[in-house]
Amino acid sequence: MPVSPAYRPDPEYMKLGPEFADPVAPADFPATILRVRNDRAAASVGLDTLTDAEWLEHFGRFKPLPDNQPGPLAMRYHGHQFRSYNPDLGDGRGFLFAQLREAGSDRLLDLATKGSGQTPWSRTADGRLTLKGGVREVLAAGMLEALGVPTSRAFSLVETGEDLQRNDEPSPTRSAVLTRLSHSHIRFGTFQRHAFFDRADLVGRLVEHVSEIYFPHLAGSADLPAALLGEVVARTARLTARWMAAGFVHGVLNTDNMVVTGESFDYGPWRFLPRNDPNFTAAYFDHSGLYSFGRQPEAAFWNLQQLAGCLTLVGESDSLVAALNGFSDAYRNELRTAMLARLGLKPRDEEADVALVNAAFRALAEGAKEAGDRLRWEPFFFDWFGGPMSEGRALGGPRGDLYAGETFAAFRTQLEGFEAERPERLGHPYFSRAEPEEMLIEEVESLWAPIAQADDWTALRAKLDAIETARQAYAL
Repeated sequence: MPVSPAYRPDPEYMKLGPEFADPVAPADFPATILRVRNDRAAASVGLDTLTDAEWLEHFGRFKPLPDNQPGPLAMRYHGHQFRSYNPDLGDGRGFLFAQLREAGSDRLLDLATKGSGQTPWSRTADGRLTLKGGVREVLAAGMLEALGVPTSRAFSLVETGEDLQRNDEPSPTRSAVLTRLSHSHIRFGTFQRHAFFDRADLVGRLVEHVSEIYFPHLAGSADLPAALLGEVVARTARLTARWMAAGFVHGVLNTDNMVVTGESFDYGPWRFLPRNDPNFTAAYFDHSGLYSFGRQPEAAFWNLQQLAGCLTLVGESDSLVAALNGFSDAYRNELRTAMLARLGLKPRDEEADVALVNAAFRALAEGAKEAGDRLRWEPFFFDWFGGPMSEGRALGGPRGDLYAGETFAAFRTQLEGFEAERPERLGHPYFSRAEPEEMLIEEVESLWAPIAQADDWTALRAKLDAIETARQAYAL
């Protein structure tokens, strides 16, 4: 393939050695049909110049990229799944395909797969991904990026021509392989595997690798494990706060689904809130509500505790506890920042910011009780984006009568004195609409229906274009 000047391969993970991954071969699929190609993401790693045929060679057949990993690596890890420890995990239907430096920065990014075939960690599974599952991940990642959540990006979706049997959707169903672009795939569970086997040497090697590659400013720290944990705590607090401000429910916050760089990834039974409900769950099998919307900060902290426990093999306990205990303050600060960002407002001072955030949550909760589905999560932030500058737009819109009522009086009062952050964004045509882009489960199903029934991708492509418009409006 012709190499773009922006293409900078840097396969770092393979240097950790054979204890951290297994060489595997990709599945030999009957077909490779390109369904989604993320050229904006591809440009960030110098791969946007690939022809479609070359793209399918690399992301359908997984021919190695030049000067990158010689072959795929199934990463080894363990994890707590719904708080039960599972030592039989690992990349069971995916692998790390390549690592590259981001254009315009020195950030290392991974290209990794989902649905690329069986590995030593597949157990009894077929190592495949349903096409519907791939479509759902494309939608989740796109919407989260538009809303400012640190997330992996759906890089490629290729239909693979196999009929799959699944218990949770009509079968046989179509198959696909997804490639995602993410900052890292080193999970909390990567540390857990080596701690489980009491391999302090491998935990120490992983601490050094993660610190050197992702947090180079930690070089020279007197207590590197505690310093690293502090960074992971801060990144996780930011991620969790952004989920909450976006009204997003991940659904399976297991320790193997959280990475050290604090990005959201691996979207299975995710949901966006229809309206404010702390008990809302995404996974039909989450009978206890362990990973419900309102319990996500608790779940994130619990997972951090498991990571801290692994680091006691190589670090000083008191320092690790101190780093871990920074989560509560970090999360509160990040939630305030995330909510102001969602409202498009400049911060004022801590007291005023907290009062506004609390008023927003109370109004959303009380308004949902009164108005039901009329007061949905995403339209509230869309209506009030820009704060006082958008009051006329909000009060004159489809929910204006709700906002003019007593339930929102305290929120409107708290808004006084706030200024819009980058007010020029309000000039984007997106904000002249009556309704924002949403991603409720009913729409996801409606987007899938024409694909399943008639192989019609028109609605999905239009939705992805609309999400991109929203991203541009918020990021302008």
